[in-house]
Amino acid sequence: MKRLKAGQASWRIAAAMLVMALALAGCGGNGGNNAPAASGNGQEQEGGAGKPLEKVQVVLDWTPNTNHTGLYVARDKGFFEEQGLDVEIIQPGQSGADQMVASGEVQFGVSYQESITMARIAGVPLVSIAAVIQHNTSGFASPLAKGIDAPEKFEGKSYGGWGAPVEEAVIASLMQERGADVGKVNIVSIGDSDFFTAVKRDIDFAWIYYAWTGVEAELRGEKINMVYLTDYSDKLDYYTPVLATNETLIKDKPELVKAFTAAAAKGYQYAIDHPEDAAEVLIKAEPDLNAELVRASQKWLSPKYQDDAPRWGEQKLSVWENYADWMFEHKLLEKELEAEKAFTNEFLPE
Repeated sequence: MKRLKAGQASWRIAAAMLVMALALAGCGGNGGNNAPAASGNGQEQEGGAGKPLEKVQVVLDWTPNTNHTGLYVARDKGFFEEQGLDVEIIQPGQSGADQMVASGEVQFGVSYQESITMARIAGVPLVSIAAVIQHNTSGFASPLAKGIDAPEKFEGKSYGGWGAPVEEAVIASLMQERGADVGKVNIVSIGDSDFFTAVKRDIDFAWIYYAWTGVEAELRGEKINMVYLTDYSDKLDYYTPVLATNETLIKDKPELVKAFTAAAAKGYQYAIDHPEDAAEVLIKAEPDLNAELVRASQKWLSPKYQDDAPRWGEQKLSVWENYADWMFEHKLLEKELEAEKAFTNEFLPE
């Protein structure tokens, strides 16, 4: 199994693939209105009053991890079934999760505000229906011994990334806050290299999500410095990850979107209230994962799913506008985003 790399924000690769592929495929999509997707067990199940469950697929953004726990809980605790759904959780193919959702190949997926913003600018009709985590928990990590505890200390150091323009823009944005020069940072591509290996070999710092790689560092006893994006710019406090669907499904099958979102919300709420049990659900479902890491990560992440929001999943227009404005200002978007069309709170339970 492919292990989640050091903060590997797969949207950076997926977004580029999405724009190219969907421009060719035509992004109207069928919204899941063709024949139902194959069930995980190959058998048709029944819901309330003897009605058959509607078969639905949700595609993950990357290897299963604690960002996804609420989906596994909703499936394995029967919350999807309560909503009349037989949900199969799948991993993305070569085309990436966003393309699969936008084209209607699958009904739902795990995405990011970053990639949905880029997709919509390209005319791809993805819509965020819930924020998995309320605040951006990512940042630039480095071994404690390197002394990189502030953006100005990036000067003269090597950053290992994936070659996306947004990486340099984010680094530059943070450094400008401290009067430092991004031109003095050596930016290299490390591909799929593991964070812990890469920082011992050829880089000084990398972009990670603390809930996974940061917690893993704790378990390894390897002390790191974290320069969180949100400590230096409110505009970089965006939703990452989110649950997404496409405009066609919202238009043609709103009750399906509502049922899926309600069950997912119940799954994440369970993970908020019962992090230990929720971790065991994920471990049982995905036994190849590091169980100790899952348990520790879940304990760290569960309080952050809802955080200061009035309910799990709720999104603010200001967050979508702020990040899109930041991207536009840094020439990462060709035009300004119609932010109100990129997300909806309509399907969240009251």
